[in-house]
Amino acid sequence: MTILDGKKVSTELLNELKLKIDKLDKKLGLAIIWVGNNEASNIYIKNKLKRCEELGVIGKLYHLEENATEDEVINLIESLNNNDEINGIILQSPVPDHIDIIKCFNKIKPSKDIDGFSNISMGNLVLGKPSHISCTPKGIMKLLDYYHIDLDGKNVCLINRSLIVGKPLFNLLIRRNATVTMCHSHTYNLSEHTKNADIVISAVGKPKFITKEMIKFGAVVIDVGISRVDGKVVGDVDYDNVLDQVSYITPVPGGVGPMTVAMIFENLLEKID
Repeated sequence: MTILDGKKVSTELLNELKLKIDKLDKKLGLAIIWVGNNEASNIYIKNKLKRCEELGVIGKLYHLEENATEDEVINLIESLNNNDEINGIILQSPVPDHIDIIKCFNKIKPSKDIDGFSNISMGNLVLGKPSHISCTPKGIMKLLDYYHIDLDGKNVCLINRSLIVGKPLFNLLIRRNATVTMCHSHTYNLSEHTKNADIVISAVGKPKFITKEMIKFGAVVIDVGISRVDGKVVGDVDYDNVLDQVSYITPVPGGVGPMTVAMIFENLLEKID
C-alpha cells in the first residue's frame, strides 16, 4: 500500500512554480472574493494567502458581508476584471443562497478565471480545447500521474457530480480513456459500483462514508471529502480500516487539499506564460 502524499508533491510543484515566478518582470496579483463567514472557506482562504506570501504573489482578500447583494459581487468582479494588477480572480465557494454563483462565475474575465468554473472554461474542457482546469480535479490528475497510476481502460467510480469536482473530473478521466461511473445522492446500491471499480474517488463530505466492504482488493482510493469530527479533519473514507485493502490511498489532510492549492498558482502562472 502506498500513500499518495499530496503535501510532498504539492511542495515540489510549488518550488518549481516559485522559480518561474521569481523570473517575472512584475509581481502576480491574485484576488480572492469571500462572501459571508463560512468557517471552511476561512481556512481555505488563509492557506491560499499563505501560499501567496511564500511564492511572492500579491494576494488580496475582498471580504463581503453575508447580506451583500449579487450586484455588489458582480460589481466587484467587474472592477477586478479591469484592474491590471490582478492576474487571477477566485470567487470562494460557497456563497450565500441569494447569490447565483454560476452567474457570478461567468462575470469573471476568461483570462482571469483561475478556478475554471465559467461556461467558457467548462465548455473548452468538454471540447478538449485549451482552458484553465478546475483546481481540485487538476490536482487529482497531477497526483495520479506523479505516482504513475495508469488510467487507460480502468474502471473509475466517481462519487460527485458538482461543477467544482465531479463534472470537470469526469471529463479529464474520460479524456485519458478511463471508463467512468458517476454516482451521486440518487444512486441506488452505491457499493455495487464502488466494489467493481479499480479507482474510487469520493467527494461527499460524510466521515467514514466509504468502508472497507465497499472497496475491492487492490483498488486506488482518492478521498476528496473534508469533515470535522471532534475538532479533527477527516475524509470520506474509513482510512484506518481500508489501508490493508487498497494499493494506493490519499490521506486527509495531506492528500488532495494541498494539490488543489498548488493548482491555483499553476493556473495563475499559465495566464502569464
